[in-house]
Amino acid sequence: MFLSVFDVFKIGIGPSSSHTMGPMVAAARFLDLLRARAETVPTAVRVRLHGSLAFTGKGHATDRAVVLGLLGHRPEDLDVGVAEAQLAELRQTRTLRPAGLPALSFDPEADVIFDYGPPLPGHANGLVFQALDGAGAVLVAETFYSIGGGFVVTAADRETVPAASKAVVAGWPYPFESAARMLSMARDSGLSIAAMKRANEDEVRPAGEVAEKLDRIWAVMNGCIERGLAAEGELPGRLKVKRRARSIHQQLLRERRANTGQPHVVSDWLSVYAMAVNEENAAGGTVVTAPTNGAAGVIPAVLRYYLDHCAGAERGMVPDFLLTAAAIGGLIKHNASISGAEAGCQGEVGSAAAMAAAGLCAVLGGTPEQVENAAEIALEHHLGMTCDPVAGLVQVPCIERNAIGAMKAVAAASLALRGDGTHVMPLDNCIEAMRQTGEEMSTKFKETSLGGLAVNLPEC
Repeated sequence: MFLSVFDVFKIGIGPSSSHTMGPMVAAARFLDLLRARAETVPTAVRVRLHGSLAFTGKGHATDRAVVLGLLGHRPEDLDVGVAEAQLAELRQTRTLRPAGLPALSFDPEADVIFDYGPPLPGHANGLVFQALDGAGAVLVAETFYSIGGGFVVTAADRETVPAASKAVVAGWPYPFESAARMLSMARDSGLSIAAMKRANEDEVRPAGEVAEKLDRIWAVMNGCIERGLAAEGELPGRLKVKRRARSIHQQLLRERRANTGQPHVVSDWLSVYAMAVNEENAAGGTVVTAPTNGAAGVIPAVLRYYLDHCAGAERGMVPDFLLTAAAIGGLIKHNASISGAEAGCQGEVGSAAAMAAAGLCAVLGGTPEQVENAAEIALEHHLGMTCDPVAGLVQVPCIERNAIGAMKAVAAASLALRGDGTHVMPLDNCIEAMRQTGEEMSTKFKETSLGGLAVNLPEC
């Protein structure tokens, strides 16, 4: 299997990779489809959101993301100032003017339709775009699924991707599709998991590009932490959640200067790094999917913890951390899911914690067997975790949940390093357990805000 580290870690915007980034990408792809069909001359466009995209779309800014995609924006290069001006103009004119296409009638308030019926069959996050003629007849229609982490597939892709992925396995130096195969390849080659992952990347990228792009990923992650530690005020949405990262960080700095912190204060440092990222995500800021936006704080927090607090930490080990984490994330995505709408939060924060535990274990000198053990420990203790965002916002419990996930990741790595890598439950089996649990979990607890914490908030 080959899933690039840059597919796992993508630069984008908050608050959600599946509900914001994915729909924006889908909208842009639909325009590309229309451009490819030059014989078709549409006059209007509309989109219907299904499943989780409908139920939590308002809180996740899905409608805004769709409109931005139709305006030609993509998550990785969004200019917020330009976008806001274009949104304001569109509300007045109700007309899209995409490059290479005729003017299209589009009312953002009426033509993004929230369908609260059953989800589409391919995935809980489905959206259908339609291009219409002057009489309202459908000329072109395409169904997209936003499957988590910013990944988007069409209905046709959904059926052909499994077969296609198997066909390309033999084309990579280390095409592991399971943790067992990964460990076998590591033993046979004498390479670390990071080295095998890097060899796969080097197969498709020019020399030096992997290192350059990994540096960029970490720079964006760390920049997100810094912005979150500096920002104050309330997060968007009716919950009026106050940012806390800056205040907690200032307390920690004072305690460090006075040498008055408790032994467990390192957990607070982990927490504040993660909360800083997820407060930025909730505010719609620039983040890195890791592997999703809802779980974007765990990996940056653990990596920053390594650099700031671990004895012998080296900046040069950051790529190995990210490559190892991406290898684990790829296994989880390939064999289960990283989508909260499909697997619950075990698929988001659980996956992120497993990835972070693996990365930390690797850079602290862990063997491939210890790395696999660390990932399994972290994932095992997130099994069954629901995704029940209050008010459909990626805030409660999401922000604190990333903090706790980061703590679990560090504990898992530490436990694994105390052993020799042998353990009872293999990572592959744990991933399969997560997949089964996600399948059997009620849709009320899979990013629909219809159960759990989402329906147990005091009105006062």
